[in-house]
Amino acid sequence: MVPRALQPEVERSLRSFPAVGLVGPRQVGKTTLARMIQADWPGEVVALDLEDPTDLAKLENPEMLLGQYEDRLVILDEAQQKPELFPLLRVLIDRNRRPGRFLILGSASPELKRQVSESLAGRIVYHQLAPFTLAELDGGKENGQIADRLWVRGGYPESTLAQEDGLSMQWRENFVQTHLERDMPVLGIRVPATTLRRFWTMVAHCHGQTWNASRIGESMGIDHKTARRYLDILSDTFMLRQLPPCHPNVKKQLVKSPKVYIRDSGLLHSLLKIGDWDTLQGHPILGQSWEGFCIEQILETIPSQWDVSFYRTRSGAEMDLVIHPVAMQPPIAVEIKVSTSPKLTKGNWNALRDLAPRASWVVYPGRQRWPMAEDVEALPLEQIARIAESV
Repeated sequence: MVPRALQPEVERSLRSFPAVGLVGPRQVGKTTLARMIQADWPGEVVALDLEDPTDLAKLENPEMLLGQYEDRLVILDEAQQKPELFPLLRVLIDRNRRPGRFLILGSASPELKRQVSESLAGRIVYHQLAPFTLAELDGGKENGQIADRLWVRGGYPESTLAQEDGLSMQWRENFVQTHLERDMPVLGIRVPATTLRRFWTMVAHCHGQTWNASRIGESMGIDHKTARRYLDILSDTFMLRQLPPCHPNVKKQLVKSPKVYIRDSGLLHSLLKIGDWDTLQGHPILGQSWEGFCIEQILETIPSQWDVSFYRTRSGAEMDLVIHPVAMQPPIAVEIKVSTSPKLTKGNWNALRDLAPRASWVVYPGRQRWPMAEDVEALPLEQIARIAESV
């Protein structure tokens, strides 16, 4: 099993809070991570899979079952299957608020989020598990082949670790179909699978661009409010990322719509029928694909509480990623270039002048770190941990 960078953080939270939530899309490795935590945990652990009929039967009288495990860590997998448990968990936690009582695993669900916010407010801390990152796969060895494979296939374990590209592509196509036809209805989302797949594919073609609800709505024959609803559905289920615009200067005419990305590069390539490295290199989406891939890798290396955005003005100044570790302090500016000989555009230089960042990086698919100008450095993807060290 590939060690996950999130494991120490989850274990640290379990030692401090009575309940810890581990959320993320299906097949991302939540259950595997829970088993790794179970193996390391200093004490007995009870694991219940709420998709297993046997474990569900045990929960016919949940208060009696869970009440006898006050001194153990209880793992509840696929918690969205039984949201009515959460009021009981609140009662059990209030009776005994010792740390490490419950580890709750689940996918995003409007009902689950509502139940948790009402029942466990102040009693639970959340962690979001993302697909594999480059640091998890190569251990900082700066292996270009691993980076290329991760970019093409994405970070879902079954896709990344498949024996060949064809098997990886088949897994991703099955994942998309299952997510739309099975997972969405289970999460209480009532949108036809064919409609949502068409929308998802259209977003893939607009990957890395600013959101234009009217244009997509017109193409699908729906109004902009419905297009926005579909966007939020796929964002809530961890399939899309909406990167908000940065507004540091009220005197500038700034873009106000978010940029939209397919969060996993492998799913992006599957939706666009890009099955291998050679096909990707000749595809028009190459630059935007690299941009989205790098953004996801960067966001996994910085603290989740840091604010992130992009910067773009009507006059053409732009920066792919603006990171604010501390409010009202100079940000970190990151531009992403797919070229092995990256150059900043006039719009990039104008953005740097507007933002006056504390540090500026240009992430590119090379192997050497080198200065491009005063306070601007080219940074290989494998060294992006240095971005968090800019503070």
